[in-house]
Amino acid sequence: MNDTHPQIERRYREMLLSKSGEERLLMGDSMYATARKLALASIKTENPNATPAELRCALFLRFYGHEFSEEERLKILSQIGVPKQIRNKFENENESFR
Repeated sequence: MNDTHPQIERRYREMLLSKSGEERLLMGDSMYATARKLALASIKTENPNATPAELRCALFLRFYGHEFSEEERLKILSQIGVPKQIRNKFENENESFR
C-alpha cells in the first residue's frame, strides 16, 4: 500500500539524496538502534527475567530468524555465545522459524 502523494514522495526522495553518504549511514544506524531498543523492550516484557544470552537469542531470531535454516540458526546462535540449552529451548518454542 502506498498512500503518499507522488509529489511528496518525490520531495522526500530528493531530500534523502541531498544528504551525504555519511548522513544517510548515520540515519540508518539510528533507525536500527531504535528498532533494536523496541525489540528488546518487547522481549523483556514477554520474559522479564531473560538472561543476556536469552536476549541475544531472541533478538537474533526476531530480526533474522526467518532468513536461515534451522541448522544455520543454531550455528549462528552458537557463534554469538548462546548456550546449547537456550538455543534448543528457543528453537522448540519458536516452531514458526522452521
